[in-house]
Amino acid sequence: MTNIHQQIGDLFHSFSKENISTIEKLPQSGSDRTYFRIHCENGNRFIATCNSNIAENQTFHYFSDHFKSKGIPVPDVLAINDHKDIYIQSDLGDQTLLHKLESEGYTDSVFESFQKSLSGLAMLQTMGDQGLDYSKCITSQHFGQQAIMSDMLYFKYYFLDTLKLPYDKEKLYQEMESLSHSLMAPAFQYFMFRDFQSRNIMIVDKDVYFIDFQGGMKGALQYDVASLLWQAKANLSDEWKEKLLNHYLVEIRKYINAEFSNDEFYDVYKGYVLIRLLQVLGAYGFRGLFERKAHFLTSIPLALKNLKHFIAIHPIDPNLTVLHQLLHRITENDIIERFENTKANEKTPLKVRINSFSYIRNGYPEDPTKNGGGFVFDCRGILNPGRIEAYKKQSGLDKPVKTFLEEQTKMPEFLNSIYQIVDIAVENYLSRDFESLEINFGCTGGQHRSVYAAEAVNRHLKNKFSVKTEINHLNREQWVK
Repeated sequence: MTNIHQQIGDLFHSFSKENISTIEKLPQSGSDRTYFRIHCENGNRFIATCNSNIAENQTFHYFSDHFKSKGIPVPDVLAINDHKDIYIQSDLGDQTLLHKLESEGYTDSVFESFQKSLSGLAMLQTMGDQGLDYSKCITSQHFGQQAIMSDMLYFKYYFLDTLKLPYDKEKLYQEMESLSHSLMAPAFQYFMFRDFQSRNIMIVDKDVYFIDFQGGMKGALQYDVASLLWQAKANLSDEWKEKLLNHYLVEIRKYINAEFSNDEFYDVYKGYVLIRLLQVLGAYGFRGLFERKAHFLTSIPLALKNLKHFIAIHPIDPNLTVLHQLLHRITENDIIERFENTKANEKTPLKVRINSFSYIRNGYPEDPTKNGGGFVFDCRGILNPGRIEAYKKQSGLDKPVKTFLEEQTKMPEFLNSIYQIVDIAVENYLSRDFESLEINFGCTGGQHRSVYAAEAVNRHLKNKFSVKTEINHLNREQWVK
Protein backbone atom coordinates (compact mmCIF):
# COMPACT_ATOMS: atom_id res chain seq x y z
CA MET A 1 0.00 0.00 0.00
CA THR A 2 1.28 3.43 -0.92
CA ASN A 3 2.64 5.40 1.99
CA ILE A 4 0.10 7.89 3.38
CA HIS A 5 2.60 10.73 2.96
CA GLN A 6 3.00 9.83 -0.70
CA GLN A 7 -0.78 9.82 -1.19
CA ILE A 8 -1.06 13.24 0.44
CA GLY A 9 1.79 14.59 -1.67
CA ASP A 10 0.28 13.25 -4.90
CA LEU A 11 -3.11 14.80 -4.07
CA PHE A 12 -1.50 18.12 -3.16
CA HIS A 13 0.38 18.30 -6.45
CA SER A 14 -2.86 17.69 -8.34
CA PHE A 15 -3.75 21.35 -7.68
CA SER A 16 -0.47 23.02 -6.65
CA LYS A 17 3.08 23.19 -8.02
CA GLU A 18 4.50 24.29 -4.66
CA ASN A 19 7.30 22.15 -3.26
CA ILE A 20 6.52 20.33 0.01
CA SER A 21 9.19 20.52 2.70
CA THR A 22 7.52 18.34 5.35
CA ILE A 23 4.25 16.59 6.12
CA GLU A 24 3.58 16.65 9.87
CA LYS A 25 1.06 14.43 11.62
CA LEU A 26 -1.04 16.45 14.07
CA PRO A 27 -2.13 15.16 17.51
CA GLN A 28 -5.16 12.90 17.43
CA SER A 29 -8.42 14.53 18.46
CA GLY A 30 -11.58 12.90 19.81
CA SER A 31 -12.62 11.67 16.38
CA ASP A 32 -11.18 8.85 14.28
CA ARG A 33 -10.01 11.32 11.62
CA THR A 34 -6.26 11.82 11.19
CA TYR A 35 -4.88 15.25 10.33
CA PHE A 36 -1.59 16.22 8.71
CA ARG A 37 -0.09 19.67 8.18
CA ILE A 38 1.61 20.19 4.81
CA HIS A 39 4.52 22.64 5.02
CA CYS A 40 5.66 24.13 1.71
CA GLU A 41 9.13 25.51 1.03
CA ASN A 42 7.66 28.98 0.44
CA GLY A 43 6.06 29.00 3.90
CA ASN A 44 2.49 28.17 2.85
CA ARG A 45 0.65 25.53 4.86
CA PHE A 46 -2.33 23.27 4.21
CA ILE A 47 -4.25 20.60 6.14
CA ALA A 48 -4.74 17.06 4.85
CA THR A 49 -7.50 14.97 6.43
CA CYS A 50 -7.56 11.16 6.26
CA ASN A 51 -10.83 9.48 7.14
CA SER A 52 -12.10 6.05 6.13
CA ASN A 53 -15.71 7.15 6.77
CA ILE A 54 -16.54 8.16 3.18
CA ALA A 55 -20.11 9.23 3.97
CA GLU A 56 -18.85 11.62 6.65
CA ASN A 57 -16.32 13.09 4.21
CA GLN A 58 -18.94 13.62 1.52
CA THR A 59 -21.23 15.38 3.98
CA PHE A 60 -18.41 17.67 5.08
CA HIS A 61 -17.54 18.52 1.46
CA TYR A 62 -21.17 19.28 0.60
CA PHE A 63 -21.74 21.40 3.72
CA SER A 64 -18.46 23.24 3.21
CA ASP A 65 -19.25 24.15 -0.41
CA HIS A 66 -22.77 25.22 0.53
CA PHE A 67 -21.64 27.39 3.46
CA LYS A 68 -18.87 29.01 1.39
CA SER A 69 -21.47 29.99 -1.21
CA LYS A 70 -23.37 31.81 1.56
CA GLY A 71 -20.30 33.70 2.77
CA ILE A 72 -20.08 31.69 6.00
CA PRO A 73 -16.53 31.46 7.43
CA VAL A 74 -15.45 27.83 6.91
CA PRO A 75 -12.24 26.33 5.46
CA ASP A 76 -11.83 25.81 1.70
CA VAL A 77 -11.74 22.20 0.49
CA LEU A 78 -9.06 22.33 -2.20
CA ALA A 79 -8.72 18.73 -3.37
CA ILE A 80 -10.31 15.30 -2.81
CA ASN A 81 -8.74 12.01 -3.88
CA ASP A 82 -10.55 9.45 -6.02
CA HIS A 83 -11.31 7.16 -3.05
CA LYS A 84 -12.84 10.12 -1.15
CA ASP A 85 -10.86 9.19 1.98
CA ILE A 86 -8.25 11.98 1.81
CA TYR A 87 -8.88 15.67 1.22
CA ILE A 88 -6.89 18.88 1.55
CA GLN A 89 -8.18 22.10 3.10
CA SER A 90 -6.91 25.56 3.77
CA ASP A 91 -4.96 25.82 7.04
CA LEU A 92 -6.65 27.99 9.68
CA GLY A 93 -3.76 27.70 12.12
CA ASP A 94 -3.68 26.31 15.64
CA GLN A 95 -5.54 28.86 17.76
CA THR A 96 -9.01 27.70 18.72
CA LEU A 97 -11.33 29.80 20.82
CA LEU A 98 -10.57 27.44 23.71
CA HIS A 99 -6.82 27.97 23.28
CA LYS A 100 -7.35 31.72 23.34
CA LEU A 101 -9.46 31.46 26.49
CA GLU A 102 -6.89 29.23 28.24
CA SER A 103 -3.94 31.44 27.30
CA GLU A 104 -5.53 34.87 27.91
CA GLY A 105 -8.17 34.19 30.53
CA TYR A 106 -11.55 35.89 30.78
CA THR A 107 -10.49 39.12 29.07
CA ASP A 108 -12.43 41.63 27.00
CA SER A 109 -10.72 40.26 23.89
CA VAL A 110 -11.87 36.71 24.64
CA PHE A 111 -15.41 37.93 25.36
CA GLU A 112 -15.40 39.70 21.99
CA SER A 113 -14.34 36.44 20.30
CA PHE A 114 -17.28 34.66 21.93
CA GLN A 115 -19.58 37.42 20.66
CA LYS A 116 -18.18 37.06 17.13
CA SER A 117 -18.67 33.29 17.36
CA LEU A 118 -22.33 33.72 18.27
CA SER A 119 -22.84 36.31 15.53
CA GLY A 120 -21.34 33.86 13.06
CA LEU A 121 -23.49 31.08 14.48
CA ALA A 122 -26.66 33.06 13.85
CA MET A 123 -25.57 33.48 10.23
CA LEU A 124 -24.59 29.82 9.89
CA GLN A 125 -27.86 28.54 11.31
CA THR A 126 -30.11 30.70 9.16
CA MET A 127 -28.22 31.39 5.93
CA GLY A 128 -26.81 27.88 5.99
CA ASP A 129 -30.34 26.50 6.25
CA GLN A 130 -31.41 28.21 3.04
CA GLY A 131 -31.31 25.75 0.15
CA LEU A 132 -29.47 23.08 2.14
CA ASP A 133 -30.23 19.51 1.06
CA TYR A 134 -30.69 17.77 4.40
CA SER A 135 -30.71 14.36 2.70
CA LYS A 136 -26.92 14.77 2.63
CA CYS A 137 -26.72 14.53 6.46
CA ILE A 138 -24.68 11.65 7.86
CA THR A 139 -27.41 10.14 10.04
CA SER A 140 -30.60 11.94 11.04
CA GLN A 141 -31.84 14.79 8.88
CA HIS A 142 -33.63 16.35 11.82
CA PHE A 143 -32.84 16.65 15.52
CA GLY A 144 -36.33 15.67 16.57
CA GLN A 145 -37.75 13.63 19.40
CA GLN A 146 -36.02 10.42 18.32
CA ALA A 147 -32.61 12.13 18.09
CA ILE A 148 -33.10 13.74 21.51
CA MET A 149 -33.94 10.33 22.93
CA SER A 150 -30.80 8.92 21.34
CA ASP A 151 -28.70 11.56 23.15
CA MET A 152 -30.29 10.72 26.48
CA LEU A 153 -29.88 6.98 25.94
CA TYR A 154 -26.23 7.61 25.00
CA PHE A 155 -25.89 9.17 28.45
CA LYS A 156 -27.76 6.28 30.07
CA TYR A 157 -25.77 3.43 28.51
CA TYR A 158 -22.26 4.91 28.38
CA PHE A 159 -22.23 6.86 31.61
CA LEU A 160 -25.16 6.37 33.99
CA ASP A 161 -25.23 2.57 33.80
CA THR A 162 -21.47 2.33 34.44
CA LEU A 163 -22.14 3.72 37.93
CA LYS A 164 -24.35 0.71 38.75
CA LEU A 165 -26.92 2.78 40.63
CA PRO A 166 -30.33 1.27 41.34
CA TYR A 167 -33.23 3.00 39.56
CA ASP A 168 -36.54 2.30 37.82
CA LYS A 169 -35.40 1.87 34.20
CA GLU A 170 -38.89 1.81 32.70
CA LYS A 171 -39.91 4.98 34.56
CA LEU A 172 -36.72 6.76 33.49
CA TYR A 173 -37.41 5.88 29.85
CA GLN A 174 -40.94 7.31 30.14
CA GLU A 175 -39.58 10.52 31.66
CA MET A 176 -36.98 10.84 28.90
CA GLU A 177 -39.72 10.52 26.31
CA SER A 178 -41.75 13.20 28.08
CA LEU A 179 -38.77 15.56 28.21
CA SER A 180 -37.88 15.01 24.55
CA HIS A 181 -41.48 15.68 23.49
CA SER A 182 -41.58 18.96 25.44
CA LEU A 183 -38.60 20.32 23.48
CA MET A 184 -40.25 20.21 20.09
CA ALA A 185 -40.59 23.92 19.16
CA PRO A 186 -41.14 24.19 15.38
CA ALA A 187 -40.62 27.97 15.38
CA PHE A 188 -36.89 27.57 16.04
CA GLN A 189 -35.88 24.92 13.47
CA TYR A 190 -32.86 25.83 11.31
CA PHE A 191 -29.40 24.33 10.63
CA MET A 192 -27.97 22.85 13.82
CA PHE A 193 -24.17 22.57 14.00
CA ARG A 194 -24.51 19.78 16.59
CA ASP A 195 -21.06 20.24 18.20
CA PHE A 196 -20.72 24.01 18.45
CA GLN A 197 -18.02 24.35 21.10
CA SER A 198 -14.86 26.37 21.47
CA ARG A 199 -12.57 23.63 20.11
CA ASN A 200 -14.39 23.85 16.77
CA ILE A 201 -14.00 27.61 16.44
CA MET A 202 -10.72 28.83 14.95
CA ILE A 203 -9.39 32.35 15.56
CA VAL A 204 -7.54 33.84 12.56
CA ASP A 205 -6.48 37.51 12.84
CA LYS A 206 -9.37 38.19 15.27
CA ASP A 207 -11.89 36.61 12.87
CA VAL A 208 -13.69 33.34 13.62
CA TYR A 209 -13.97 30.27 11.39
CA PHE A 210 -15.97 27.08 11.97
CA ILE A 211 -14.73 23.49 11.55
CA ASP A 212 -16.08 19.96 12.16
CA PHE A 213 -19.68 20.75 11.26
CA GLN A 214 -20.29 17.50 9.33
CA GLY A 215 -22.55 16.16 12.09
CA GLY A 216 -25.08 18.95 11.47
CA MET A 217 -28.79 18.56 10.74
CA LYS A 218 -32.06 20.46 10.99
CA GLY A 219 -32.76 21.38 14.59
CA ALA A 220 -33.44 23.93 17.28
CA LEU A 221 -31.45 27.16 17.43
CA GLN A 222 -31.03 26.80 21.18
CA TYR A 223 -28.97 23.60 21.06
CA ASP A 224 -25.86 25.19 19.53
CA VAL A 225 -25.98 28.20 21.87
CA ALA A 226 -26.27 25.83 24.83
CA SER A 227 -23.29 23.81 23.54
CA LEU A 228 -21.00 26.84 23.45
CA LEU A 229 -22.07 28.66 26.59
CA TRP A 230 -22.23 25.55 28.79
CA GLN A 231 -19.03 23.85 27.62
CA ALA A 232 -17.48 22.49 30.81
CA LYS A 233 -13.90 23.14 29.73
CA ALA A 234 -14.66 26.81 29.03
CA ASN A 235 -16.31 27.25 32.45
CA LEU A 236 -17.94 30.59 31.60
CA SER A 237 -19.39 32.62 34.46
CA ASP A 238 -23.14 33.04 34.77
CA GLU A 239 -22.65 36.73 33.97
CA TRP A 240 -20.88 35.94 30.70
CA LYS A 241 -23.49 33.33 29.80
CA GLU A 242 -26.32 35.82 30.30
CA LYS A 243 -24.63 38.62 28.34
CA LEU A 244 -23.63 36.31 25.50
CA LEU A 245 -27.10 34.79 25.29
CA ASN A 246 -28.62 38.27 25.05
CA HIS A 247 -26.09 39.15 22.34
CA TYR A 248 -27.11 36.05 20.39
CA LEU A 249 -30.80 36.95 20.67
CA VAL A 250 -30.07 40.36 19.15
CA GLU A 251 -28.06 38.74 16.33
CA ILE A 252 -30.57 35.99 15.48
CA ARG A 253 -33.36 38.54 15.09
CA LYS A 254 -31.42 40.03 12.19
CA TYR A 255 -32.00 36.85 10.20
CA ILE A 256 -35.45 35.51 11.13
CA ASN A 257 -38.88 37.09 10.87
CA ALA A 258 -40.66 35.01 13.50
CA GLU A 259 -41.96 36.92 16.49
CA PHE A 260 -40.88 35.45 19.79
CA SER A 261 -40.17 36.68 23.29
CA ASN A 262 -36.90 36.14 25.11
CA ASP A 263 -38.79 34.13 27.74
CA GLU A 264 -40.25 31.86 25.06
CA PHE A 265 -36.79 31.23 23.62
CA TYR A 266 -35.26 30.77 27.07
CA ASP A 267 -37.75 28.12 28.22
CA VAL A 268 -36.73 25.85 25.36
CA TYR A 269 -33.06 26.82 25.75
CA LYS A 270 -32.90 25.49 29.33
CA GLY A 271 -34.16 22.09 28.17
CA TYR A 272 -31.52 21.92 25.47
CA VAL A 273 -28.76 22.86 27.92
CA LEU A 274 -29.74 19.79 29.94
CA ILE A 275 -29.83 17.56 26.85
CA ARG A 276 -26.41 18.80 25.76
CA LEU A 277 -24.88 18.26 29.21
CA LEU A 278 -26.19 14.68 29.27
CA GLN A 279 -24.97 14.03 25.70
CA VAL A 280 -21.50 15.26 26.63
CA LEU A 281 -21.39 12.92 29.64
CA GLY A 282 -22.37 10.06 27.35
CA ALA A 283 -19.58 10.99 24.93
CA TYR A 284 -17.03 11.28 27.73
CA GLY A 285 -18.18 7.93 29.09
CA PHE A 286 -17.81 6.22 25.72
CA ARG A 287 -14.45 7.78 24.82
CA GLY A 288 -13.10 7.64 28.36
CA LEU A 289 -14.59 4.63 30.18
CA PHE A 290 -14.86 2.34 27.15
CA GLU A 291 -12.11 3.54 24.78
CA ARG A 292 -9.88 4.58 27.73
CA LYS A 293 -8.77 7.90 26.22
CA ALA A 294 -7.17 9.92 29.01
CA HIS A 295 -8.41 13.33 27.86
CA PHE A 296 -12.03 12.25 28.12
CA LEU A 297 -11.56 10.52 31.46
CA THR A 298 -10.12 13.68 32.98
CA SER A 299 -13.02 15.71 31.53
CA ILE A 300 -15.73 13.71 33.34
CA PRO A 301 -15.39 15.56 36.70
CA LEU A 302 -15.64 18.91 34.87
CA ALA A 303 -18.79 17.76 33.10
CA LEU A 304 -20.36 16.53 36.35
CA LYS A 305 -19.60 19.81 38.13
CA ASN A 306 -21.09 21.68 35.18
CA LEU A 307 -24.26 19.60 35.43
CA LYS A 308 -24.36 20.13 39.21
CA HIS A 309 -24.22 23.89 38.73
CA PHE A 310 -26.95 23.80 36.09
CA ILE A 311 -29.48 21.82 38.15
CA ALA A 312 -28.75 24.05 41.15
CA ILE A 313 -29.88 27.19 39.29
CA HIS A 314 -32.39 25.48 36.97
CA PRO A 315 -34.10 22.77 39.05
CA ILE A 316 -35.29 19.67 37.22
CA ASP A 317 -39.07 19.32 36.92
CA PRO A 318 -40.01 17.44 40.13
CA ASN A 319 -42.57 15.48 38.09
CA LEU A 320 -39.59 13.77 36.44
CA THR A 321 -38.97 11.96 39.70
CA VAL A 322 -36.42 9.33 38.59
CA LEU A 323 -34.42 11.72 36.42
CA HIS A 324 -34.51 14.33 39.20
CA GLN A 325 -33.15 11.86 41.77
CA LEU A 326 -30.51 10.40 39.46
CA LEU A 327 -29.06 13.74 38.35
CA HIS A 328 -28.76 14.89 41.94
CA ARG A 329 -27.17 11.56 42.88
CA ILE A 330 -24.53 11.50 40.13
CA THR A 331 -23.45 15.07 40.93
CA GLU A 332 -22.77 14.35 44.60
CA ASN A 333 -19.15 14.67 45.67
CA ASP A 334 -18.47 10.96 46.13
CA ILE A 335 -19.42 10.27 42.50
CA ILE A 336 -17.37 13.18 41.18
CA GLU A 337 -14.38 12.04 43.25
CA ARG A 338 -14.48 8.64 41.56
CA PHE A 339 -13.36 10.27 38.34
CA GLU A 340 -10.87 12.77 39.70
CA ASN A 341 -7.30 11.65 39.21
CA THR A 342 -5.10 11.23 42.22
CA LYS A 343 -2.39 13.82 41.56
CA ALA A 344 1.14 13.81 42.89
CA ASN A 345 2.53 16.86 44.68
CA GLU A 346 5.92 17.95 46.00
CA LYS A 347 5.60 15.71 49.06
CA THR A 348 4.49 12.61 47.14
CA PRO A 349 7.12 9.90 47.69
CA LEU A 350 6.37 7.87 44.53
CA LYS A 351 8.96 7.83 41.75
CA VAL A 352 8.31 5.85 38.57
CA ARG A 353 11.39 4.46 36.86
CA ILE A 354 10.89 3.75 33.14
CA ASN A 355 13.44 1.77 31.12
CA SER A 356 13.91 0.67 27.53
CA PHE A 357 16.19 -2.31 26.96
CA SER A 358 17.35 -4.91 24.48
CA TYR A 359 16.42 -8.54 25.14
CA ILE A 360 19.51 -9.64 23.21
CA ARG A 361 22.12 -7.25 24.60
CA ASN A 362 20.92 -6.23 28.09
CA GLY A 363 18.37 -8.71 29.27
CA TYR A 364 15.85 -7.78 31.91
CA PRO A 365 16.74 -4.59 33.88
CA GLU A 366 17.56 -4.98 37.54
CA ASP A 367 15.38 -3.28 40.14
CA PRO A 368 17.71 -1.14 42.31
CA THR A 369 15.00 -0.80 44.96
CA LYS A 370 14.72 -4.59 45.35
CA ASN A 371 10.91 -4.28 45.48
CA GLY A 372 10.63 -6.92 42.83
CA GLY A 373 7.47 -5.41 41.39
CA GLY A 374 6.46 -3.41 38.36
CA PHE A 375 5.99 -4.31 34.70
CA VAL A 376 7.92 -5.64 31.72
CA PHE A 377 6.27 -5.14 28.32
CA ASP A 378 7.53 -6.91 25.21
CA CYS A 379 7.42 -4.63 22.15
CA ARG A 380 8.56 -7.29 19.69
CA GLY A 381 5.02 -7.87 18.46
CA ILE A 382 5.14 -4.44 16.83
CA LEU A 383 6.56 -4.07 13.32
CA ASN A 384 10.25 -3.18 13.70
CA PRO A 385 11.45 0.10 12.10
CA GLY A 386 15.01 -1.15 12.58
CA ARG A 387 14.52 -3.51 9.63
CA ILE A 388 14.01 -0.54 7.29
CA GLU A 389 17.23 0.96 5.94
CA ALA A 390 16.10 4.59 6.38
CA TYR A 391 15.53 4.05 10.11
CA LYS A 392 18.44 1.78 11.08
CA LYS A 393 20.65 4.62 12.33
CA GLN A 394 17.76 6.44 13.99
CA SER A 395 15.97 5.67 17.26
CA GLY A 396 12.56 5.96 18.86
CA LEU A 397 13.54 9.53 19.74
CA ASP A 398 13.65 10.60 16.07
CA LYS A 399 10.59 12.02 14.35
CA PRO A 400 10.60 9.76 11.25
CA VAL A 401 10.64 6.66 13.49
CA LYS A 402 7.87 8.11 15.66
CA THR A 403 5.75 8.81 12.59
CA PHE A 404 6.32 5.29 11.27
CA LEU A 405 5.31 3.68 14.58
CA GLU A 406 2.24 5.90 14.95
CA GLU A 407 0.96 5.53 11.40
CA GLN A 408 2.07 2.13 10.13
CA THR A 409 2.08 -0.16 13.17
CA LYS A 410 -0.20 -1.16 16.03
CA MET A 411 1.85 0.82 18.52
CA PRO A 412 -1.10 3.19 19.39
CA GLU A 413 -3.35 0.23 20.32
CA PHE A 414 -0.48 -1.42 22.21
CA LEU A 415 0.11 1.73 24.28
CA ASN A 416 -3.59 2.30 25.00
CA SER A 417 -3.75 -1.14 26.59
CA ILE A 418 -0.63 -0.41 28.64
CA TYR A 419 -2.02 2.91 29.87
CA GLN A 420 -5.04 1.07 31.30
CA ILE A 421 -2.88 -1.41 33.20
CA VAL A 422 -0.24 1.03 34.44
CA ASP A 423 -2.80 3.66 35.53
CA ILE A 424 -4.35 1.20 37.97
CA ALA A 425 -0.99 0.66 39.68
CA VAL A 426 -0.01 4.34 39.73
CA GLU A 427 -3.35 5.42 41.22
CA ASN A 428 -3.06 2.75 43.90
CA TYR A 429 0.59 3.50 44.71
CA LEU A 430 -0.14 7.23 45.01
CA SER A 431 -3.00 6.59 47.42
CA ARG A 432 -0.81 4.30 49.58
CA ASP A 433 2.30 6.51 49.58
CA PHE A 434 4.44 3.85 47.93
CA GLU A 435 7.89 5.04 46.91
CA SER A 436 8.80 3.13 43.77
CA LEU A 437 7.38 1.59 40.61
CA GLU A 438 9.39 0.24 37.67
CA ILE A 439 8.09 -0.05 34.09
CA ASN A 440 10.26 -1.71 31.43
CA PHE A 441 9.93 -1.94 27.65
CA GLY A 442 12.01 -4.43 25.72
CA CYS A 443 12.58 -5.03 22.03
CA THR A 444 15.23 -6.69 19.88
CA GLY A 445 17.78 -3.89 19.81
CA GLY A 446 16.47 -1.55 22.49
CA GLN A 447 16.64 1.32 19.98
CA HIS A 448 13.29 1.91 18.27
CA ARG A 449 10.09 0.36 19.62
CA SER A 450 11.02 0.12 23.30
CA VAL A 451 12.46 3.64 23.29
CA TYR A 452 9.33 5.10 21.70
CA ALA A 453 7.05 3.24 24.13
CA ALA A 454 9.06 4.28 27.19
CA GLU A 455 8.95 7.94 26.14
CA ALA A 456 5.19 7.77 25.47
CA VAL A 457 4.40 6.24 28.87
CA ASN A 458 6.66 8.79 30.55
CA ARG A 459 4.66 11.65 28.96
CA HIS A 460 1.36 9.99 29.81
CA LEU A 461 2.16 9.58 33.52
CA LYS A 462 3.50 13.11 33.87
CA ASN A 463 0.46 14.62 32.14
CA LYS A 464 -2.14 12.53 33.96
CA PHE A 465 -0.67 12.18 37.46
CA SER A 466 2.11 14.82 37.70
CA VAL A 467 4.20 12.02 39.16
CA LYS A 468 8.02 12.10 39.36
CA THR A 469 9.64 9.89 36.73
CA GLU A 470 13.10 8.77 35.70
CA ILE A 471 13.60 7.47 32.17
CA ASN A 472 16.60 5.39 31.06
CA HIS A 473 17.44 3.93 27.65
CA LEU A 474 19.73 1.14 28.78
CA ASN A 475 21.06 0.10 25.38
CA ARG A 476 21.82 3.65 24.19
CA GLU A 477 25.59 3.12 24.00
CA GLN A 478 25.09 0.23 21.54
CA TRP A 479 22.58 1.86 19.20
CA VAL A 480 23.43 1.60 15.49
CA LYS A 481 24.80 5.04 14.60
